[in-house]
Amino acid sequence: DGKSFELLTITKFLTLLCILIYFRCFTERALNWNTRMEIALGVAKGLEYLHDKANPPVIHRDLKDSNILLGQDYHPKLSDFGLAKLGPVGENSHITTRIVGTYGYCAPEYASTGRLTFKSDIYSFGVLLLELITGRKAIDFTLPAEEHTLVNWVHINISLSLPLSLSLSPTNIFWIMFLQARLLLKDPRKFPHMVDPQLQGRYPTSGLNRALALAALCVQQVATKRPPMREVVAALSRLASQTYGRAPSQQN
Repeated sequence: DGKSFELLTITKFLTLLCILIYFRCFTERALNWNTRMEIALGVAKGLEYLHDKANPPVIHRDLKDSNILLGQDYHPKLSDFGLAKLGPVGENSHITTRIVGTYGYCAPEYASTGRLTFKSDIYSFGVLLLELITGRKAIDFTLPAEEHTLVNWVHINISLSLPLSLSLSPTNIFWIMFLQARLLLKDPRKFPHMVDPQLQGRYPTSGLNRALALAALCVQQVATKRPPMREVVAALSRLASQTYGRAPSQQN
């Protein structure tokens, strides 16, 4: 009938700020470990909805710290869908589009070819998870050249060259994450130096290992090796549900 329609997103009014502003401006009120994992879980659930439950499915295409708004009790909301695209359906594995997004969060295969998939969002989520763990920016040109991007800095400490194709299904997710933490993470003695100093040692050693392993899986260079968001949600659900005190290595 010639009528057109427009897709809209409607969100509640949020009383707090985005992750970017909170992390950079409220350093005296550092988020604790559990809150960070709960934020990551909330973001992951939002992406899971877009990828697996929305009809049609949606690729956010610009997931980053400034696009995650924090509401009451730091409950996260995805925002800024200005670059979002409807995802591939049926037998299509990707869509090809002009390259946009934010340097440091943009998946390498999308940045180089314009081929956009759901795994592009998962790479961006991995960068965000690393920010929550480390307290570092995705991009920081005040650091040495090899550390300008957070992912490159993590690559110095984490080996991503192994063929990681194991499934993170609910029945074996924690065993596999434990195994992959051992495979991915080169030197456990470096882990405390990768954690945000604002945590002051209050984090779980095992939880840190698994969170870093999960982030490493998400930022793998080969898109097909990145886990789907439903598996990321399953992993973070356990990490966010456990309460921890000061890490043993940090105790007096």
